[in-house]
Amino acid sequence: MSTGKRLAGLLLLTTSLTFPTALYAQSTDATQSEDELAQDVQGTEGEEEYDEPEVSVPGGSGIIVTGRRNRNPERSSTQVLNVLSEADIARTGEGDIAGALGRVTGLSLVGDGRVFVRGLGDRYSLALLNGLPLPSPEPLSRVVPLDIFPTNVIASSLVQKTYSANYPGEFGGGVINLTTKAIPVEDFLSVSFGISGDTETTFENGLTYFGSDWDSFGFDNGNRDIPSNLQAFFDSGERIGTVDLATSEGIAGQLFPLNLVTLQKDNRQRPNFSGSITGGTSFALGDDTYLGVIATASIKNSLRNRTVQSDRGNNDLSQTFETSSTFITDENILVNALLGFGLDFGENTIRWTNLYIRDTLKTARLEEAFDPFPGENGFDFINQQTAWFERQLIDTQLVAELEFDKLSVDLRGGYARTDREAPFNANFSYTRTNLSGNQFGDLYVAYFNQLSDAGITTVAFDDLQEVLYYGGIDLGYEITPNFEATIGYAYSDTDRRSESREFRPFISPDPDFVDLGLNETAAVALGLRRPGDIINGATLAGFNVTLTEATPFPVFDAALEIQAGYGILRWLPADTVTLEAGVRYEDATQNVELDQTVFNTPIAGATPTNIANDYFLPAATITWEALPDLQLRASASKTIARPQFRELVEQRFFDPEGNRLFQGNPLLQDSKLTNAEVRAEYYMGGSNRVSLAGFYKEIKNPIESTFNVASGQVFTSFANAPSAELYGLELDAVYGIDLYNLGGSFFETKQLLLIANYTYTQSSLSVNDTDISPVPGNPNQLASLIFDDGAPLVGQSDHLANISVGIEDTEKTQQLSVLFNYASERVTQRAGAQPDFVEDPGLTIDIVARTEVKLGVPLELSFEARNITGRDNFEFQQLGSNRVEFNTYQVGTSFSFGIKADF
Repeated sequence: MSTGKRLAGLLLLTTSLTFPTALYAQSTDATQSEDELAQDVQGTEGEEEYDEPEVSVPGGSGIIVTGRRNRNPERSSTQVLNVLSEADIARTGEGDIAGALGRVTGLSLVGDGRVFVRGLGDRYSLALLNGLPLPSPEPLSRVVPLDIFPTNVIASSLVQKTYSANYPGEFGGGVINLTTKAIPVEDFLSVSFGISGDTETTFENGLTYFGSDWDSFGFDNGNRDIPSNLQAFFDSGERIGTVDLATSEGIAGQLFPLNLVTLQKDNRQRPNFSGSITGGTSFALGDDTYLGVIATASIKNSLRNRTVQSDRGNNDLSQTFETSSTFITDENILVNALLGFGLDFGENTIRWTNLYIRDTLKTARLEEAFDPFPGENGFDFINQQTAWFERQLIDTQLVAELEFDKLSVDLRGGYARTDREAPFNANFSYTRTNLSGNQFGDLYVAYFNQLSDAGITTVAFDDLQEVLYYGGIDLGYEITPNFEATIGYAYSDTDRRSESREFRPFISPDPDFVDLGLNETAAVALGLRRPGDIINGATLAGFNVTLTEATPFPVFDAALEIQAGYGILRWLPADTVTLEAGVRYEDATQNVELDQTVFNTPIAGATPTNIANDYFLPAATITWEALPDLQLRASASKTIARPQFRELVEQRFFDPEGNRLFQGNPLLQDSKLTNAEVRAEYYMGGSNRVSLAGFYKEIKNPIESTFNVASGQVFTSFANAPSAELYGLELDAVYGIDLYNLGGSFFETKQLLLIANYTYTQSSLSVNDTDISPVPGNPNQLASLIFDDGAPLVGQSDHLANISVGIEDTEKTQQLSVLFNYASERVTQRAGAQPDFVEDPGLTIDIVARTEVKLGVPLELSFEARNITGRDNFEFQQLGSNRVEFNTYQVGTSFSFGIKADF
């Protein structure tokens, strides 16, 4: 925030935001006299006054004088956007930015602080920090959990729902840009603590395993390091099938340590806990020069129980031939820190922001399953899984925003590294064959032989690293007071290495000890032991233990390089009309290939990906102020959606949140979107407004998730559908009612705030008999065997509604809100000849309350009750009255209590 803007924000609070997403109505000279300031204040009497949001986005320094009427940033913008200034964020009373964004129309807050724009999923949501990419700590997801950002380190949050050429071409539902504070106006220090729980988990029994002493803080103490014998094998470049018995047994003896594979019952699980500390200060370095520092650190540890019902049926779902119930306890630990420095000199600002996120999941699972087909009466299974997923992000970025009279120059650059490690992901399967005449037929046994249809035991070591370099320059010039131009260049280079090594042990009699009774029966009897005691020193001494590797393609390298340039013209042909037109050119190469250096002898079979495309992506928006309080907009654009690395890599990975396996499709292609929208906005004074919009999207080659079965294993993959279209209506409304007329001191500063948005959407796939959807092993796969013509897009609900009814104080933090969120059924993945998998989110109701008190220091108390009706998670297949559950479980009601102290 420049010095002039600091003065304007403190004294006038009237200047509104400018383009690229909004335009300043005017700028305030820091040397303006007191008389001139007084005249300005007198001239604005009777008008609404707004904070000047501090926004850092690519090419965001342009100025167009639009007059005094449109001081609201949303009105003065040439795009469809919402802006929360620092004061707006503080007014929400929320402790983190995800909660504050939950009050923005068109945004939905999903679990774990992830925010989706217009209800669209992960693929179509984009998050930026100071105008630069904000990678997710989970490389399998695009969306970062925004609840890691305390509200007092964020200067503004901007949500843009229509495309403009200064943003990346991968634009679907919208973009969220967070701007960190450069120079805190006042020094501050905040400390907060919280506890929470839910009715399914807290003080209930759960599962766990020891792991290591530091697990509760999200870090391992070395117990999960790659074992020495396994690391030596990796370094050798040999295949597991070519090593001698001694080497194989040396590796096997270290794969199942007792403290990492032994499930334990956790009686009366504790509540969740969280804590954070945030501070900021600024220093005057001289005339017109300020240095600011902001810092925050936090930790959150939460437990969650789920009992997931997951069955499989025949094509018409009239018979269920596999049933499964899995009890899961997840311990999620989120540790994060942010350190930012800002320098203001004159009208120039430099930001250096450093972000660290570590998101760790410790999961323990116990499954009971039944398959009616094997043997005489079917097989029963008890399967257990112990796993540890470390996700970590380190991000550093430098932004310079420079002003030279009518010329503005923005320089941006940064580096980010994301890691995902999942060592010792162990799965043990105990099978009861129910075979008559078999001494083990009525016992659960972990079979380590070649018995057909028995469950298998595996252990996997996954390691993923991704490095991202990015940078850009933007130049803006005010040609005339009503006409400006912006040009820019952006570059990003992403490299990923994904390694997955999964091993399966086999135990067979040693010919030298068969006469001593260590025969096949004795080998099977080993499977009656608990997991950590099966392959121990005695087993290795008396039996032969060999290994096979279950991952045919263990290591992939992937890269994506994007070069982009854009130009935008903004014109004010009349006081009531603004026009923006721009075009972005993007040239990208995306490659995924098997790393042949892992083994001494190269392997074949994996399909490489080589996508090289360039696009011209035009965008135009016209805004007409038909009446002083009525504004009409029309916009059109072309955008794209590239396949993500996880969707391309021909390697299986487990998603613990969705409780399913995934495998990529290296034959995917880019999706191309044509977007159009018309909107009417009516402003009723203050923050009160209502808008109605109609939108349309045509998508070529949309990427859809598909259901697959191979070698008895169920997994989700991806395929390009030929084309699709989507259209709908969106209604937003915000209305506040002052309650001072009710009388009494309590209501004197109270306001009833109503926020509602509703989206009606229809979508349909277009599939002809001759259309092709390439998949691994069949590049000429008929699309009609995967997709149904006229079926809705994956993830699209016909109806989305969010309603907030709250009462809040206009002069201090004191609020009570009831939140209603509804989403109708939506497809989660295709199932070929079977009915699609469908999710039914339904209606959830939340209550949020906050108040401030003073007990020596200012304190803020908070209370939240989420899902108070106990709405469960339903994911299923259905055909007529036949229904098969796939990922259905009870969610329960959650409660949280928090306290924050400001010093």
